[in-house]
Amino acid sequence: MGHKIHPKSVRVGYIKDWDSKWFNLKEMPDFIEEDFRIRAYLKEKLKMASVSKIGLERAGKYIRVNIYTSRPGIVIGKGGQGIENIRMEVEQMTGRKAFVNVMEIKRAEIDAQLAADGIAYQLEKQVAFRRAMKKVIEKAMAAGAQGIKVMCSGRLGGAEIARTEWLKEGRVPLQTFRAEIDYGFSEANTTMGKIGIKVWIFKKEHFQKTAKELLEEAKLVENVEEVGASQVGQDNK
Repeated sequence: MGHKIHPKSVRVGYIKDWDSKWFNLKEMPDFIEEDFRIRAYLKEKLKMASVSKIGLERAGKYIRVNIYTSRPGIVIGKGGQGIENIRMEVEQMTGRKAFVNVMEIKRAEIDAQLAADGIAYQLEKQVAFRRAMKKVIEKAMAAGAQGIKVMCSGRLGGAEIARTEWLKEGRVPLQTFRAEIDYGFSEANTTMGKIGIKVWIFKKEHFQKTAKELLEEAKLVENVEEVGASQVGQDNK
């Protein structure tokens, strides 16, 4: 108890998938570093394109980059020039034949990483931290999230002493593995120093029984009880 576990890492292989899909024991350290450099470079290059995550797949001498964004037009560029530039840059970084796919995020309001980036952007523009947090919570709940928790840490409001403030709405069951919890982290570089933002969004619960399934279960229980009662009556006779 009390140990902070990453909401995604604990669900990988259960209801979440890996962001990097490849396996190579000999070159693993080099590949991990290469993945980190690719992600850091693309995140900086596509700062204004609302990129949530970057998936990487490797097979032989090929690498596929999947960019998840709510603004695909900015990533693609005029006549696909943006994608072509990214492909050439990834090939130069890795020395492998690269393919780039752009995946559109339909509901950006319930994407935790985009929510965290949005708060960070507002804090850099000197918007009050509590106002920025409330705005993100309202948007997420209106978009259909079952719960959201937002936490900001640092010299909030330019205070001398750093502190942590958090707001929560709905329910966020972090210890329930079947709960799909989206987690995002971002940093705002303000004049007073860095402010860290963490966002947890509870989207839905997997393997949840529908009303129809619950009714069928109730009928089965009733039938079993009736059969049991009739057997007891026959034994008494």
